[in-house]
Amino acid sequence: MELRGKPTAAGRAKATRTTPPDPALELPSPPQPPEPARSAQPAEPPPPTPRVRFLRRLSRTLLAALVTAAVVVPVSTAARPRIPAPAPAALAPPTTATLDKAYTANRANAAEASRMAAAHGDRTRAAADRAMAAPSRHFLTFDGRGQGLAVEVLGDLAHADRVAVLVPGSDTTLETYGRFRAGAAALQDRLNSLDPRHGTHGTHGTHGTHGTHGTTSRPRTAVIAWLGYETPGTVSTTVLTTGRAEDAAPPLKRFIRELRGVVGEKAHVSLLCHSYGTVVCGRAARGLDVDDIALIGSPGTGADSVSALRTSARIWAARGADDWIVNVPHVHADLFGTTVGFGADPVSPAFGAHVFAAGTGGHSDYFKPGSVSLDNLARIVLGDTSEVSRA
Repeated sequence: MELRGKPTAAGRAKATRTTPPDPALELPSPPQPPEPARSAQPAEPPPPTPRVRFLRRLSRTLLAALVTAAVVVPVSTAARPRIPAPAPAALAPPTTATLDKAYTANRANAAEASRMAAAHGDRTRAAADRAMAAPSRHFLTFDGRGQGLAVEVLGDLAHADRVAVLVPGSDTTLETYGRFRAGAAALQDRLNSLDPRHGTHGTHGTHGTHGTHGTTSRPRTAVIAWLGYETPGTVSTTVLTTGRAEDAAPPLKRFIRELRGVVGEKAHVSLLCHSYGTVVCGRAARGLDVDDIALIGSPGTGADSVSALRTSARIWAARGADDWIVNVPHVHADLFGTTVGFGADPVSPAFGAHVFAAGTGGHSDYFKPGSVSLDNLARIVLGDTSEVSRA
C-alpha cells in the first residue's frame, strides 16, 4: 500500500484545474429556483405622431421665445419707457350725423399725442401720430397710449352700401400702422377701379364730398382699417395662444354693432382677416352681423370647421404659394395650462371654406396692388363672387 503525503494547497488547486470531473461520481445538484426569464430586446419605438412632433417643435419654439423675451423685452423696456399720450376722446357711438365730429376729435387727439411723444424724445411715435392728425385722415377711434389703437375710414362711410373691415395680425402698432393702412388703401383703390355692374365710376370721395344714391349703378364702398386690439409680437409666447384674440373679440363685436348703426342693416359688410387677425375673427364670428369673412394667411382660427364658427356669414379662405404660414402645424394642444395652436387649416377641404386663389405671394402680399389675392378680395367685397378665381 502506497502512502501519500497530505496534498498541499497548490496541489489541490492544480488537481482541481487539471482533473476533469467524473459524471458517474457526481451527486445530483439540489433543485435551483428557475432563473427569471430575460426580457426580450425592446422593440424599436414607433415613429412619433404629428401631434407629438408638433409638441416637440412647440416646446423648442416656446423655449426660444421665452429666452428671447427674457433677453429682448427687458432691454427694450429699459431703452424705451412707456410713451405718454392723452386719453382718447370721449365720444358716443357714431352716426351718419356725427362722423365729422368724431373725425375732428380724433385728429386733435392724434396731434396732441404727437406733441407729447416729441417732448418725450420719441421721434418715431411722434411722426406716426402727426401723420394721423392730417386733415385728410378720418378716424373713428384713436388711442396713442401703449402700442396704440386706431380705426380709420377710407371712403364715404355715411353713404356706403359695401364696407370692408380689415383686421390685422401680429406686430401691428401705431409705429407700423402705415403698412397696414397701405393695404387698406390698395383695396379701396381696387374697389374704385372695378365696375362689376358696368355703371359709371362717378365721384367716390371721402366724407364731406357725398354724392346721392342712384346717380350711378356702381356700389359705394368704404374700407375700414381696424386696429382695435393690442396685437401680439411675432417673437412672443402670446402669438402662439388665443389670449389676445379672446380679448379682441368683444371690441370687434361692439364695433360691428356700431358700424351697423352708421351704414344700416342693408349694407353688405365683409370682414377681411389676416394672419393672427383670423384668430380674432374666429373668436368673434359667432352671431356676428357680417355677410362675408375672409381668412387670409391663417395659422388657424381655433375652430375645426366652418360650422364650428357658428356664423351665418359666408366663409372664404386663401393662402399665397410663398406664405411661410404653411409651415405652422394646424393642431392645438393644452400646454402648461394654456391652449397652444389654432387647430384646422382654413384652406383644407375638411374645414369647409370657399377657397380662392391668392397667387404666388408671401405672407405680407395679400393686399399688394396688382395681385391675384387683392383682386379676389375686392370681388368678395363687391359681391361679385362669380368672378372670384378659385384655388
